[in-house]
Amino acid sequence: MTLARLIDEAQQQLEAAGVALGHGTTNARDEAAWLVLWRLGLPLDFDLDAHADQPVAPADADAVGALIDERIRTRKPAAYLTGEVWLQGVAFYVDERVIVPRSLIAELIAAAPQADELDPWLSPHTHRVLDLCTGNGSLAVLAAMAWPDVQVDASDISTDALAVAARNVQRHGLQDRIRLLHSDGWRNLTDRYDLIVCNPPYVNRASMAALPPEYRAEPALALDGGEDGMDFVRHLLAHALEHMTDDAVLVLEIGHERVHFERAFPTLPVVWLRTSAGADSVVLITREALALAQDDLPPDPHPAP
Repeated sequence: MTLARLIDEAQQQLEAAGVALGHGTTNARDEAAWLVLWRLGLPLDFDLDAHADQPVAPADADAVGALIDERIRTRKPAAYLTGEVWLQGVAFYVDERVIVPRSLIAELIAAAPQADELDPWLSPHTHRVLDLCTGNGSLAVLAAMAWPDVQVDASDISTDALAVAARNVQRHGLQDRIRLLHSDGWRNLTDRYDLIVCNPPYVNRASMAALPPEYRAEPALALDGGEDGMDFVRHLLAHALEHMTDDAVLVLEIGHERVHFERAFPTLPVVWLRTSAGADSVVLITREALALAQDDLPPDPHPAP
């Protein structure tokens, strides 16, 4: 058995099984290569063309086969099986306590020092960043890497998620610059920030019901945005002004929910930021725009007691 043939067979099995992708890969070929290389202890940037004919020992081939079988049988995302995922070329630990990180905001953060989408909106005084709904902490880590002078708070309602985030903060040696906070939305947060990023639960109820098993394997708390997907976003925008400095901006991911977002916040001026998914998935909101629309915003559906 050669390495190339092993990957070919794994790809064929994944395609025949109809597994759902989107947790780090977008096609069965890449998913097969990822799982094969990980199981064999080879780096993801291993030169497959140069080593296509490399022999694989029968025992190793069997181990790969067992992993592919597990991926198909359990329908768990590959990242849960490997315990690792990459976002903008940076490795992160992940397990079933958090969703597999795939935020489009990561693209904007990674490109910010050189690109025109996000950086022009930041102030020379941008020093405090909040990653709200941090999950495994990936956006907080990427922000600290992109802007060496900032301090980052990363909050989440889930203590399990924060435990995973702590592993990633430590993994990248950022304990002095990232503070992890337990909070249900804004409820335990008191500071003001120059930049707020948030990849919240935004999947609407109908879409939640139609999710394939790989997505249902993730914590529903991090996905389910209520009937129209905007429950948490209503809470977020109802109180964001209290946590923004004068020049602050809020960068919010809403995925495929632009129609629901615009229906829920029809008078709110926003800027749609371009990502690899187009210009319909991530919005930027300035403090000034939020202040102008504050009286028209819907109330918080889950106000603090």
